[in-house]
Amino acid sequence: MTVAGMLLVNNPGSWGAIYPPLGHAPWHGWTPTDLIFPFFLFIVGITTHLSLEARRARGDDEGAIVRQIVKRGLLIILFGLLLAAFPFFPLTRITGMRFPGVLQRIGVAYLCGGLLTLRSSLKSQVLLVAVLLFGYWFAMTLIPVPGRGIGALLLDDPSASLAAYIDRAVFGSHVWRSAKTWDPEGLLSTVPAIGTVILGVITGRWLASGKPLQERLVGMFAVGSLCMVAGLMWHWSFPINKSLWTSSYVLFTAGMGAVALATCTWVIDVLGLTWWTRPFTWFGTNPMIAFVGSGMMARLIYSVITVPHDGEQAPIQRVIYETFYAPWLAPRNASLLFAVTFVLLWAGILGALHRKRIFFKV
Repeated sequence: MTVAGMLLVNNPGSWGAIYPPLGHAPWHGWTPTDLIFPFFLFIVGITTHLSLEARRARGDDEGAIVRQIVKRGLLIILFGLLLAAFPFFPLTRITGMRFPGVLQRIGVAYLCGGLLTLRSSLKSQVLLVAVLLFGYWFAMTLIPVPGRGIGALLLDDPSASLAAYIDRAVFGSHVWRSAKTWDPEGLLSTVPAIGTVILGVITGRWLASGKPLQERLVGMFAVGSLCMVAGLMWHWSFPINKSLWTSSYVLFTAGMGAVALATCTWVIDVLGLTWWTRPFTWFGTNPMIAFVGSGMMARLIYSVITVPHDGEQAPIQRVIYETFYAPWLAPRNASLLFAVTFVLLWAGILGALHRKRIFFKV
């Protein structure tokens, strides 16, 4: 569901005509769209624990497990960099490409989260999350930013925070092109993102605990709800903010992720309502193909491939949208229908791969 949601919000017919829930919050605050990325990392944490325990059960030694974590993390980062440079021409797409990115953050957060929790106890993992979240809060609010002042006074300005300063110092011009002075997947803000992965690992431990399903669901609902409340309360002093990946955002979204997962499990495994789940299994069993493939397709149709239209060369996506969607629907509805069409197209592609038992695993 998270992968399908990503495709839906990333590929509207027109960025100027989207319903508010399908766009990110302008800065502080959140929308349903702001839940998608942290849900990715939360799920990464869950599957990290489950997969590593399965490898141990098969008899893999710790060295092999560490090598697997490092290999998988580096490959995810590599795929992110390749996607950033795609289609590799003109040369400026490579020389001027953005170094941070969604896959890069997933790879780094998985690598660090996997290694930090490899042999740690539950108590150690909870302590580690606390250190990451409080340490990030203190750094962002107490450390002075050169030429700007105390960090707590700068959180409302995207380009003024400590995170933005570090992004410019480390990456230079290789940051998000729409901002130029900061990056929503920057270096410092990746630290609390590791906390999101570790919270997923803790959830994975609970899911694999062997306790009765009803008890596990109650625990996820309860703790998830408490994390959401704690995040909303922390928002008063350290605002919920996806681009800064604030500590309040980590707690709130992880809590929401636990509640969402518990709800899906209750609907599917307790109530037995499974008729709606099949398309989502297609997205879930090939997430890397969905992510990279849809990203490459979007790059091609939104900017690379152009055709004559109204006396000029226009991206083929715009031509399709203005020809088949915009003339007969209100702008927001036309934009939404285009995005839904994009999701359905990829559901068809991934469904065909699923039927042929073709799965790409990192």
